[in-house]
Amino acid sequence: MSKAKSTQASELETVEPIGLRVLIRKDEDKKQTRSGIHLPDKIEIPTLTGRIVAISAQIANDDDYPIQQYDKVLFNPSDAIPVDFEGDNRLFVVPVENVVAVFRREA
Repeated sequence: MSKAKSTQASELETVEPIGLRVLIRKDEDKKQTRSGIHLPDKIEIPTLTGRIVAISAQIANDDDYPIQQYDKVLFNPSDAIPVDFEGDNRLFVVPVENVVAVFRREA
């Protein structure tokens, strides 16, 4: 079981999802299209992908969920709860049913 850790020197604070939830670090919104066109600062392509930072014990012990820590995933942010843990606020607790796809590389 893994936990996200704060980088503050005075004390360590962790975030551990409970129940059927995962902690995701959302990828940054894109400021350039796939074809290379740079977008103005006010326009960004919303990103719905991120990396699994932590998985609840319930999901880790259930073989029905084929996700692991550090997997890149596509998720529906409708029920995502932002975690005010870092200044950039890219950490979200997400119900596992909102993780809709896992990116895998073929070997």
